[in-house]
Amino acid sequence: MNSVGILTLLPLLLVAGSSVVVMLAIAFKRNHALAAGLTLFGLAAALISIRAAAPLVPRQETSLLLVDRYALFYMGLIITSAATVAVLSYQYLQSYEGHREELYLLLLIATLGCEVLVASTHFVSFVLGLEILSVSLYAMAAYLKERKVALEAGIKYLILASASAAFLLFGAALIYADVGAMDFSRVREISLSGSGSPLLPVGIALTITGIGFKLGLVPFHLWTPDVYQGAPAPVAAFVATTSKSAMVALLLRYFYLSSALQYRAVFFVFSIIAIASMCAGNLLALQQANVKRVLAYSSIAHFGYIVVAFLAGTTMAIGAVNLYLVAYTVTLLAAFGVVTVLSGPGSDAEDLEDYRGLFWRRPVIASAFTVALLSLAGIPATMGFLGKFYVLAAGAAAAAWPLIIILVVTSVVGLFYYLRIVVTMYSAPPEQAAPLQMVPRTAAFILVVLTILIIWFGVYPTPLFNLIQTTMASLEP
Repeated sequence: MNSVGILTLLPLLLVAGSSVVVMLAIAFKRNHALAAGLTLFGLAAALISIRAAAPLVPRQETSLLLVDRYALFYMGLIITSAATVAVLSYQYLQSYEGHREELYLLLLIATLGCEVLVASTHFVSFVLGLEILSVSLYAMAAYLKERKVALEAGIKYLILASASAAFLLFGAALIYADVGAMDFSRVREISLSGSGSPLLPVGIALTITGIGFKLGLVPFHLWTPDVYQGAPAPVAAFVATTSKSAMVALLLRYFYLSSALQYRAVFFVFSIIAIASMCAGNLLALQQANVKRVLAYSSIAHFGYIVVAFLAGTTMAIGAVNLYLVAYTVTLLAAFGVVTVLSGPGSDAEDLEDYRGLFWRRPVIASAFTVALLSLAGIPATMGFLGKFYVLAAGAAAAAWPLIIILVVTSVVGLFYYLRIVVTMYSAPPEQAAPLQMVPRTAAFILVVLTILIIWFGVYPTPLFNLIQTTMASLEP
């Protein structure tokens, strides 16, 4: 390892170092503001270091990690969303009477796991990053241990992640038994030559199952809404955005580098998963009166949309997935940010009735939530509309017409449950409404910035397009 290698890995090293610093600070003196400040400082330093690493990439660091513009793009997205969650967590935990500082330590470790995932080109780093992320999320989901629903969420996420890891490890073992190597490029050579044994497609199918669990795709979604509902609101935001962005980034790199989509059975399985996720996610969201569960089921549908673009297998499809993920991350952070700032010390603001008449009591917060919901619905002049448009364009370019038709129909269904929340916010407030908490300036500033980004990139997306264009070439095998 020389100085160039250290600079290339600096975004990972700074996040890892920040977790150690926060751990030592907690050991010496518990201070909520200090732990949050050190976390944000470390994440800001890691984000700045991406610019220093950019001129040095692409660079293969050992056989496990490839740091290229694609990896740096997703590291930037992951670090930024983790910093947003840290800011929201500070306000959320202010009234919590237990230990608050360890959440930031877990957040940093989970962010490190996400960074490892997006740079992985080997099954060892794949599993290592996945476990670093998963073990942190178990504790984060159950962090408010006084709440039974939080403990239930932690246990259910533990079972889901354990099942995911088991399938992935078994799949990796079968691929290794056939290929004799664990790097993704070697799987590509065997896939294209057609010299592999039946163990290879079976191993790939098992890895699909493991990734499906992590993304909450149908039919692996069973407890995903329960985890969203039980986890603290900022943690649910992290699970829904940062961790899943890392998994999608890995999904793209793995399947494009390994050419696993060459197998017709793999393509067919992904098509079925996409259709089931779009249909089930939207239809089940219609039946919910819990806002966190609505966002959970809608996220299942959104990742079904992403799979449609992923299956197109073109350069345009890669750009569509990247754009959709950025739009989804910004939008869902805004949505969960609203849930966070309205939540009290005893429970989260998750029931639909908690939002009745919100516009007349908190117009700025209600406006931010409205913009986020309209973006999730794919209404024009928002990032969500552009993301969905490019997913449709990628599917059309690949002539995936059945998938496109189902995407359009289910998106129309999705309008109903998003607009139901909007109508509730603008209806007359109840006569005996409970008083709302004061919204801290920092959290309000974050919500305003996220809202501006949703509209700004929805109207003028050129800078974002240019950034995404520079990352796509890095993914070409």
